Amino acid sequence: MTIADIDLVLSAPVNLRDLGGIPIEGGVLREGLAIRTDDLAYVTTEIASQLVAAGLTAIIDLRSPLEVSVTGRGPLADYPVAYHHLPLIADVGESMNRDAPELSHDAMGRMYLRMVEVAAPQLVTALNVIAHTPGTAAFHCAAGRDRTGVVAAMLLLALGAADDDIVADYALTGGNMVAIMQRTAPVMGAMWKALGFDADAAGATSSLLEGSMEVSMRTLLDTLRAQHGDALAPLRAAGLSDATVARLRERALAA
Repeated sequence: MTIADIDLVLSAPVNLRDLGGIPIEGGVLREGLAIRTDDLAYVTTEIASQLVAAGLTAIIDLRSPLEVSVTGRGPLADYPVAYHHLPLIADVGESMNRDAPELSHDAMGRMYLRMVEVAAPQLVTALNVIAHTPGTAAFHCAAGRDRTGVVAAMLLLALGAADDDIVADYALTGGNMVAIMQRTAPVMGAMWKALGFDADAAGATSSLLEGSMEVSMRTLLDTLRAQHGDALAPLRAAGLSDATVARLRERALAA
C-alpha cells in the first residue's frame, strides 16, 4: 500500500488545540509550549506555513511505522522543523486484534495503561523534546485522541496538573470525533484493508462515539496510581529525570 492507493485530500486538522490555559503547579500553562493534534502528515501547505510562523519547532509523531509509511510527513517536511518519530504502538494490526474484542471506554483506558508501561522510553523522549525545543512542540497520532491523549496526560502530570483538568482536556476530543473519523477515513480505511480487516475505520470505532470519553482517562490515571503509587513511576523508571520535570515546569510558566 502506498500513498498512490489512497484518495487523500489535504485538509486542516480538526482536533488541534494548544494546551495553554490549563492550571498546573505554580500557575497556568502558557500558550506556545505544546500543541496536541490529529494527523499533521496531510495538512495543507497553508496550515503548515501558519504553524511554523506561529513558532512550531518540533513535531513528535506517535504513529506506527506502517502509518508513517503510508502518508509520510506531509508538507511540514519542507520546513526547518525537528521531526521525532516515537511510535507508541509498534504494530497497529496486532493492537487491533488484541483490543478490538472490547472497544469500550474502559478498555481504552486499560490500553492506555499498557502504552505507558510498554512505551515509557518513548514517552520520556517526548517530554524531553518538549522540555528542550526552543519553540512550540506539536505531538500527534492519527486522530489526536488515544496516543496523543496519553502524551498529553503524561505532560500534564509532570507539570502538576490535577486529574480533573487532565480528564477535561482529554474529553474535549469527544466533540470532534465525527469530524476526525471523516478526515481520517481514506487513510485508516485503506490501512485496515491492507491489514486484512473487512470493517472500515469508522465502523470499527463507532462504539467509541457513545457514552463519556472521561472513563478512559480516569481508568488510566486511577490504575496507574493503584499499581504504581506515583502515576509517573513507569516514566521515572525509564529515565524521566527531576531535571527534565523542572525544565518543563520552568518553560510552561515562562512569560
